[in-house]
Amino acid sequence: MPKQILIDPVTRIEGHSKITIQLDDAGEVQDAQFHVTQFRGFEKFCEGRPFSEMPALTGRTCGICPVSHLFASSKACDALLAVTIPPTAAKLRRIMNLAQLVQSHALSFFHHSSPDLLFGMDAQPEKRNILGVIELRPSLARDGIALRKFGQEIIALLGGRRIHPAWVVPGGVSDPLESKMRDEMLAAIPDALAIAERTLAWFKGILEQFRDEIRTFGNFPSMFMALVTDQAAGEKNAQLEHYDGKLRFVDASGNIVADGIQPEKYSDYIAESVESFTYLKSPYYKSLGYPDGIYRVGPLARLNVIDRCGTPLADREWTEFLALRRGVILSSFHQHYARLIEILYGIERIEQLLNEPDILDKNVRAIAKPSRFEGIGVAEAPRGTLMHHYKIDENGLITWVNMIIATGHNNLAMNQSVKQVAQHYVRGDKLQEGMLNRVEAVIRSYDPCLSCSTHALGKMPLHLQLLGAGGNVLDEVKR
Repeated sequence: MPKQILIDPVTRIEGHSKITIQLDDAGEVQDAQFHVTQFRGFEKFCEGRPFSEMPALTGRTCGICPVSHLFASSKACDALLAVTIPPTAAKLRRIMNLAQLVQSHALSFFHHSSPDLLFGMDAQPEKRNILGVIELRPSLARDGIALRKFGQEIIALLGGRRIHPAWVVPGGVSDPLESKMRDEMLAAIPDALAIAERTLAWFKGILEQFRDEIRTFGNFPSMFMALVTDQAAGEKNAQLEHYDGKLRFVDASGNIVADGIQPEKYSDYIAESVESFTYLKSPYYKSLGYPDGIYRVGPLARLNVIDRCGTPLADREWTEFLALRRGVILSSFHQHYARLIEILYGIERIEQLLNEPDILDKNVRAIAKPSRFEGIGVAEAPRGTLMHHYKIDENGLITWVNMIIATGHNNLAMNQSVKQVAQHYVRGDKLQEGMLNRVEAVIRSYDPCLSCSTHALGKMPLHLQLLGAGGNVLDEVKR
């Protein structure tokens, strides 16, 4: 009887991780842990760099969501400059951020998770992959590619390239939008909306097949946190927000725990802990302590904390989504559902912004020198709330950085989800492919971005191995 089951690596996610499942003598699951096995350390090697380099530099933490880092970083730099960027620049930033949301959500849903949804969790891995999707349902695969292209083309039109655009700068953006580019973006809207709507219809049609997964995939009480539109604390008119706004926490019953939180005050509510088994930090809600202060971020959290989306089609789908249960939606399986609604919202909101009368205005950047020694930028990345916190010296050089990544916010929830799924499905005396795939699939529902999320805080775990030419371990050091 095995005492430990190792899933290494976890597949169809961004980055490197593994899962260990601990069994007792009867083969029952006692515990399970999600281990992030890579270390990046961006927070430390940013030190000493000019603050103006930070958007481009921190964008390199990931090739999947560099745009999200550009915005959180540029907002932190705006705070260092003590400027209010031109209104048109803010709208253009919003458009690129939403384009990133659409293409990233499409990658997660169509490429990473649709094989499980199309073939079922118990299908063999040689069929349960994107190539299998292309063979069985080519229209689904084509729609995923088309939605990714829609988002990436907007990023390229605005920023000059799809990955690591240098267009977002402290104080705004480097270049205004040209009318020809706007028209090209608007022309792509109808097809993108059609894809989003038919994919939602297909997904809602297969939900009944996954009743057991919905019941067990990260389905537990927790708080949820996200940005919402700026309104008086407690007012019931908060809309979906990805670029600006204030932070809101709700509990598992949908009650507002904290509201109207200025993003620069995040550390009054959130603290971070580290564990010896992972390089991923574990943020928690301060007043509840660690690990009881568990909360979730991301598409599910965003739909749980708002009072409406703010666009017609998304509001219709959001209302139907809320009918799944009374109060907030707890199951992390419904991250997939929430992603599709956000794709729809993103496309609608891009169209609204492109039709704003001042969207072609040439005033898109505020020029200033550093006026503060500390700046904080918060934005909603596809995977959840992203925080960049910088300190600089009198020469504008970075002296300290803290980055709280969406995947980090979800770390406690992912570990609890892995344990819940493993205890429900895994039996040590009769291991089956579908059991272990479900343990991986609950991680995929969070769409973790692990390259972004492993930085430095306190004494992090360390395991170095020196390998010989034949792959044998010559020496190793553990901390």
